[in-house]
Amino acid sequence: MSYDIQLYRREVREQEQHYQGDDFFDHNELLLPFTPAQHQTLHERLLRYGYQVLQQRPAATDYQLSGEHQAQALLTERGLYFSAGTADFDNVFDIRMTASEFTDTREFAKYDPQAGGWEDIGD
Repeated sequence: MSYDIQLYRREVREQEQHYQGDDFFDHNELLLPFTPAQHQTLHERLLRYGYQVLQQRPAATDYQLSGEHQAQALLTERGLYFSAGTADFDNVFDIRMTASEFTDTREFAKYDPQAGGWEDIGD
């Protein structure tokens, strides 16, 4: 099993909260794409946080946290997806904190399905 967290544009959170139904995330077209500047910012920030590129494809880039941690990240045009094994508290803690820190500019919103959904950042 894995612990998964998603990061989207802030506007996606607003749309999901007004969406009628429980299948919002099943509709890729509702997940607004990052701007090129946002995408580049997320990529650079992952590198600063110690993530290394494992594979770069046209539509997505796979990362892994360097060192002893086994946290992964996947950056697509519409979301940043963090994943860690649930057996290792340190990895779960790391991806939860990293995703929260990435919301500091208020451009992005953190969705943690294991913790009940959107993180409240005190709007």
